Amino acid sequence: MFEFKKTTHHQKRRMMIRALVAGAFVMVCFLGLAARLWYLQVVRYEGLAARADRNRIAIVPLPPRRGEILDRNGVVLARNYRDYTLSVTPANMDRDVAQMLDDLGHLVYLSAGDRRRFVRNVGQTGRYSSIVLRNNLNDVEASWFAAHAYKFPGVELSARWVREYPEGEAAAHVLGYVGRISEADQDMLEKEGRLGNYRGSNTIGKKGIEKTWEEALHGRTGIEEVEVTATGRPVRTLSRVDPLPGANLHLSLDINLQKVAEAQFKGERGALVAIEPRTGEVLAFVSAPSFDPNLFIDGIDVENWRKLNESPDHPLINRPLYGTYPIGSTYKPFVALAALELGVRSATERIPDPGYFELGGQRFRNAGGAVYGPTDMHRAIVKSSDTYFYSLGPEIGVDRLHDFTKQFGFGQITGIDLDGERRGILPSKEWKRKTYKKPEQQHWYAGESVSVAVGQGYNAFTLLQLAQATAVLANNGVYMRPHLVSDVEDVRTGRLKPTVTKPMYTIPLKPENLKVIHDAMADVVRVGTARAAFKGATYQAAGKTGTAQVFSLRGERYRADQLDERLRDHSLFMAYAPVENPQIAVALIVENGGWGATVAAPIARTIFDYWLDPDRRRARELAADAVGAVASGGLAGVEAAEAKIRDAHDGNAPDAPRHTPPVARPETDPASTEAGR
Repeated sequence: MFEFKKTTHHQKRRMMIRALVAGAFVMVCFLGLAARLWYLQVVRYEGLAARADRNRIAIVPLPPRRGEILDRNGVVLARNYRDYTLSVTPANMDRDVAQMLDDLGHLVYLSAGDRRRFVRNVGQTGRYSSIVLRNNLNDVEASWFAAHAYKFPGVELSARWVREYPEGEAAAHVLGYVGRISEADQDMLEKEGRLGNYRGSNTIGKKGIEKTWEEALHGRTGIEEVEVTATGRPVRTLSRVDPLPGANLHLSLDINLQKVAEAQFKGERGALVAIEPRTGEVLAFVSAPSFDPNLFIDGIDVENWRKLNESPDHPLINRPLYGTYPIGSTYKPFVALAALELGVRSATERIPDPGYFELGGQRFRNAGGAVYGPTDMHRAIVKSSDTYFYSLGPEIGVDRLHDFTKQFGFGQITGIDLDGERRGILPSKEWKRKTYKKPEQQHWYAGESVSVAVGQGYNAFTLLQLAQATAVLANNGVYMRPHLVSDVEDVRTGRLKPTVTKPMYTIPLKPENLKVIHDAMADVVRVGTARAAFKGATYQAAGKTGTAQVFSLRGERYRADQLDERLRDHSLFMAYAPVENPQIAVALIVENGGWGATVAAPIARTIFDYWLDPDRRRARELAADAVGAVASGGLAGVEAAEAKIRDAHDGNAPDAPRHTPPVARPETDPASTEAGR
C-alpha cells in the first residue's frame, strides 16, 4: 500500500513538472509573438505602413508637354500632338508572348515589324520594364482596346505627347530631333541628377536645338498618386502635382529666308550662314543636302537609316559647324586689314604683279595666269590679285596673322547654341610644332606663309567662322556671339527672355583702315569679280569671291572637265549689305562648284534680294515692334503696336527707306579672272 502511494506521488510530481515546462514554453512562445508584434507595430510601423500604402497607391509620373520652337515670325517649327500608345509589362501578363500578340491582334492592328521589335525588346529588357508595343493608335483603336482592356493584364493604353516637325527637311540641322532615351542618355541624366525629371518620358533631344536647349524644352515632370486595386486597376486619385510645360524657344531664324536659301542648293552639296551683324542673330543656316527629322522620333527604320548613313553626300553632317574648308580669296580682306593694322603695308603702296610671286626659286602664280601690273591694296582686293597677297604672307608672318584673324573668330569655337562645332585650323608656328612629331616637319617655312595668305595651305575653317568673321567686319569689329535662339518664352507668364544682349568684345580697329576694306569690297560687287552677279541690284553690297582647291595641283594646270566632280574646286562667297547700314552678312560654299563669282555669288544675290526687299523689311519692323511690346508685358505697348500695324495696312505708316541703285563706276580694267585658288 505504501509503495502504491509512493508511485502515485512521483507520477503527480512528474506531471506537474511537465505541465510547468509546457506552460513555460507556451509562455515564451506568446512572449515571442508579443515581442514580434510590438516590433512590427511600433518599431517598424512607419516603414511597413508606407510599404502597405505603396501596395495600394501607385505613383504615376506625368510627363510635361515639350516646349515649341518657333521662327522669328512666330511660325511653328517644332510642335507636339497627342496620340495613344500600347505598352506591355511582361511580368504582369497571364499568357505567353505569342498568344498575347495573337489575341491582341484581333483588337488593334499589329504589323509584322511591331511584333518582331516587341519580341526582340522582351529578350533585351527586364520583365518588370514597360515595353512599347505600338505607337500612333487612332481614336477608334484606342476606344476599342479600352473596352476590352480587362482581358489583357499587363497591357496598358496611355496617351503621350509626340514631337512633330511640320516644315520637314527645312532647317533640319538647326532643329535637330528627339529620339528614344537610350542607356547612355539615362547614365548621363543620372550623373547630372536629372533622371527623376524624366520618369514617364521616353524621348530626349538628340541633335540640334532639341539637344542644346533640352533642359529648357523638357519642362518639369508632375506626379499623381492613384489608389489601385490588387490587380492594379485605378480607383481614385489621392493627390496630383501638375507637370510644368517646357519653355517655348523663339529662333532668330526666318523660315521663309531659310527655304529660299535651301532652294539654291537643290542637287548641290554646300553650306550657307546668314547673320545680322548688329545682333549676332542667325537668319539662315543651311546644310545641303538635308534630311527629315520626323524619321527619328520613334526610331528610324533600317531602310531610311541606310539611305542617310550610306549616302555619299552625307546629309546628316552639319556642314556649317562640322565641315572645315580652305576658304580661298574670301580670306584676303582680313589679311589686308591685318597688314594695315600692323603697319606692314599702306593701302596706297603699289606692288608689281607680273602674274606670279617668286620665293626661293619657286613661282606662285595668279589664278588663270592673270597679270595685273602695279597693284595697290584696293585693286588687289577688287581684282583678287594672288600675287599681291602672296607677297604679304612672309611680310606679316604667320604668327602675327594668326593673332590678328583669331579675333574675328577664325580657328575658334564661336559658341553658337548648337552641338558639334569644330574649331578648325588657324595655323601658327606653335600649332605646327604641336601637330607634327618629326623635327623636320615642325619647322615653319616662308613658302607656307605664302599659301596661308591667300586662304589655302593649312587653313581650314568652318563656314560659320567665315560668316561670323564677315559679320564682325561689317559691324566694324564689334563681336556679337552668333546665336539661333533669340528669346526664351515662359509659357506660364508669356514673358520673353533674350539670350544675347551685349557684345562679347570689340576689336580695336582704326576707322580709316576699315574704310579701305569696306570700299574695296564694295567695288568687288560694283566693278570687280562679283559685278555680274549683282548687276541691277537696288542696294549696294560689299563682298569677296573665292575659289578653293580641294587638292594640290603641284604646278600642273587646273582642268575641271578632266577631274572627278568631287575633286573640283569649291566655290565660295562672303558679303554683307547694305554697305552704309549692314543688315545681313552671308558666307556660303558650294562644294566642288567651281568659280566663286559664277556659282556662289548669285546665291548670295538671291538671299540679299529677298531679305532687303522694302515691303518685307517694313513688315519685319512692325512685327519686331509687336514682339517687343509683348515681351515688355505692357497692354498699352501691345495696343500701340496693333495700331501701328493697322495704320500700315491702311497706308498711313511712313514708307521704309528705299535704297536707290548706286551709280556704276566706269570700268577701267577688262573683266578679270576669279582668283584665290
